[in-house]
Amino acid sequence: MWKTLVASLAGVFTSPSHALFEELISAWVIAPGRRTITAMVAVMDPCRRGAHDAYHRLVRAGAWSMSALWAAMVEAVVAQAGTGAIQLIIDDTLLHRPGRKVQGAGSWRDAVRSSAKTVVFARGLNFVVLAVRITPPWGGMPIALPVGLALHRKDGPNLIELARGLVLRVAELLPDRDFVLCTDGAYATLAGHDLPRTTVVSRIRRDAALYQDPPPRNGRRGRPRTKGERLPTPPEMAAKLPAKHWTRVDINWRGRTQTRLVWSRPVLWYRVCPKTMVLLVIVRDPEGAEPDDYFFTTDCSMASASVASIYAGRWAIEVTNRDAKQVVGAHQPQSWKHQGPERAGALGFWLHSAIWLTYITATGNRRPPMIERDWYPGKTTPSFADAIAEIRRAIWRERISPDSTPTPLTPKMTTVLVEALATAA
Repeated sequence: MWKTLVASLAGVFTSPSHALFEELISAWVIAPGRRTITAMVAVMDPCRRGAHDAYHRLVRAGAWSMSALWAAMVEAVVAQAGTGAIQLIIDDTLLHRPGRKVQGAGSWRDAVRSSAKTVVFARGLNFVVLAVRITPPWGGMPIALPVGLALHRKDGPNLIELARGLVLRVAELLPDRDFVLCTDGAYATLAGHDLPRTTVVSRIRRDAALYQDPPPRNGRRGRPRTKGERLPTPPEMAAKLPAKHWTRVDINWRGRTQTRLVWSRPVLWYRVCPKTMVLLVIVRDPEGAEPDDYFFTTDCSMASASVASIYAGRWAIEVTNRDAKQVVGAHQPQSWKHQGPERAGALGFWLHSAIWLTYITATGNRRPPMIERDWYPGKTTPSFADAIAEIRRAIWRERISPDSTPTPLTPKMTTVLVEALATAA
């Protein structure tokens, strides 16, 4: 399945570039330790690999388009998303690249190391990531598969503009599909950007200035009112609600069912959506162990439980960002100039989607192969580490199985294998 996926991308590249890409992307999967380009070259098939500078040049200035690769990924991911509205998730993440001469890098707030009291800055590439949320065949926590990346530059469009462009691109590629876009509060203003066929679900500010809908015209001259009476803030509303106004519902909380109390009402969040009402949804833990959550959606007919479940599934993109950096090593290829840094980072996230898709397709309805340990007997669903391990097994089996060659393995191949084991980390 892996070779089929990579071979289907031949139209994105020239023939020589596709051969290099096929070797590079497979070596990226099986390379141990840091995924520098030279480390990838070291584990390539010695009978097929080219000079190491050819792979550096492919990433830095090759005649191919990352947009075309993302378009192919959108088509493949949508096949797994099923019918109905496609659930999109958007977020931004920082790939640490401390070098002063890395093209496109800048100093950005590091969300992982920062806190409410202390802001920590780090140098690197700041990407906006758009992913499609799918439910894997084995159930459990949803998976976020990246289908687009945009690099945030200091002198370029802001995060909201980049996010809007990514959504518009996917909507253009899928003109017959509807979307539900889930974001954190930083991207809540996308609700007022008239995204085509898109419902937005996000957090609402605790201090949001909310209003009733504007009253009808009363026949007086002058400009009609654009908003009604001022409403309390979401926490003030929640504090005044009697117990009988709350509804007990079961929601999907990251693959598990949890019971919550919900309450909702249409409001006008004038600063974000000045012309349309949104549905405010307040979610409360019936045990009182967790603070209230405040969400909104641009679809006022959506069930409150669905809003809470959709936002809970947003966590999948946080897992994707972690896996793309820590397991795939999206920030590790040492490319510095021209399009190299941006392409290398984007390829890391593209590879994340490609690995999950190959694993899901190969698994089908059977029990997914997983790395089993005696000290983890309760493991029931695979992780991304299981998926990439299965792709590695398939690639190595093809190279060193008894049927891979009619003669004993050549010294070149055994050297590659021994060196890969020696440098494994």
